[in-house]
Amino acid sequence: MEEGVSKTPSGVKELRQNAAMYSPLTLAYLGDSVLDLRIKEHFVRKANQQVQKYHKEVTAVVSAVSQAAFMDRIEDSLSEEEAAVYHRGRNASVHSRAKNATMAEYKKATGMEALLGYLYLSGQEERLMELIELLLQQHGETGKVG
Repeated sequence: MEEGVSKTPSGVKELRQNAAMYSPLTLAYLGDSVLDLRIKEHFVRKANQQVQKYHKEVTAVVSAVSQAAFMDRIEDSLSEEEAAVYHRGRNASVHSRAKNATMAEYKKATGMEALLGYLYLSGQEERLMELIELLLQQHGETGKVG
């Protein structure tokens, strides 16, 4: 986040404008990391186990296929602002794809990650966590994240 930008009500508009300036793939790059960290944190806090077991659980949640199914389920409930960011990410020109997902699934996952990156950069932590918790619920996980 830029130095000097506050999360106070007067600074929220500036945060959102700054977050909107980034390319959708930059937002997706950040959103991927935010999602990965929050999901890993969830499983580590839940139980102390072998790293391979964490990896298997985390991978199931953060896979492009899982993210695409999640977006299919919640897309109609996004705000106009969220939908616009999601569509920018989904429609961005990607030059790769996940090895176990179709291009359509990969693009939806990229859109979701762009949305999460946007929410993170714009200081919308509550909404970010709400979406991550909904994604976890899709996999039978309950409880608060972080």
